[in-house]
Amino acid sequence: MADENLTLQSSLAGLSKRDWLAAVSNLCEEDGYFEPLGKRHFAAFIERDPVLLVSFETIQGMHALSDLAQPLGWEMVRNRNWSHLCLASDGDTWFRDRAVFGYFDRLIDDGFFDEFETVLFYGAGPCGYAASAYSVASPGAAVLAIQPQATLDPRVTEWDPRFTDMRMQDFTSRYGYAPDMLDAADRAFVLYDPREALDAMHAALFTRPNVTKLRMRFMGDALQTDLLEMEQWAPLLEAAADGSLDSDLFARLYRARRDYRPYLRNLMNALDNDDREGLLELLCRNVTNRIGGRRFVNRLAQIEKARVAR
Repeated sequence: MADENLTLQSSLAGLSKRDWLAAVSNLCEEDGYFEPLGKRHFAAFIERDPVLLVSFETIQGMHALSDLAQPLGWEMVRNRNWSHLCLASDGDTWFRDRAVFGYFDRLIDDGFFDEFETVLFYGAGPCGYAASAYSVASPGAAVLAIQPQATLDPRVTEWDPRFTDMRMQDFTSRYGYAPDMLDAADRAFVLYDPREALDAMHAALFTRPNVTKLRMRFMGDALQTDLLEMEQWAPLLEAAADGSLDSDLFARLYRARRDYRPYLRNLMNALDNDDREGLLELLCRNVTNRIGGRRFVNRLAQIEKARVAR
């Protein structure tokens, strides 16, 4: 597929894998390049302003999270005119591939990252691991990692049973232990829900002087999706890039959760399970008065009925 009419506004949804890859390649041709990296990875670069977003994404995630079935980072190209380097994988690979190692080696040798005033590495989950690990290629960069794993080396994280099929993969060689690779970063941010025990345990391994942990309590295990749905994903990246992101600014951005029903339902369930009836009533009354919601209305009615019965 080589449609000259394609633009960054075009939807790539519904294309076959072959045509989708061709379309992504075509869109990068004018101001960048597309480069396959082995069988399961590719790099797609678009050059714009001297702010560079290096995002690690999966092909599956692009189709699930983007209405246009495009790399998420292209939103920052369209709306902020940022330059963007997308490292993409077919499935969750944690980007542990010699072809990817070699690609970053070439970028370092070519002084690629030196051409930009600001560099931000971004990823979530396995891609958050990769964003942290490969950020060492650009000393002084900023890093935003959502629910990253520190490593899958069983000698370090044998307590995590989620990714046992990856334990044979090498996490000890180059670009290996993600927290150590952050030592060269100017600043890094790790987002996680402390009630998600395994995510919190990985986050603990990222404790470094240049790492700020941002907690999204009661949000769950799909924080990237939540940030996108709350429309806080792009503002968060922008703040991480321009140096304004800190715990106070994050708290202001995170207030969007007050109108986000998945968060409110999680909070209601947690208060219910913990028998915090007083706080549960306050929550249900607040949500009922502000935005409604059958679950909250019904639960408030149950609490009030139980009080009368007592």
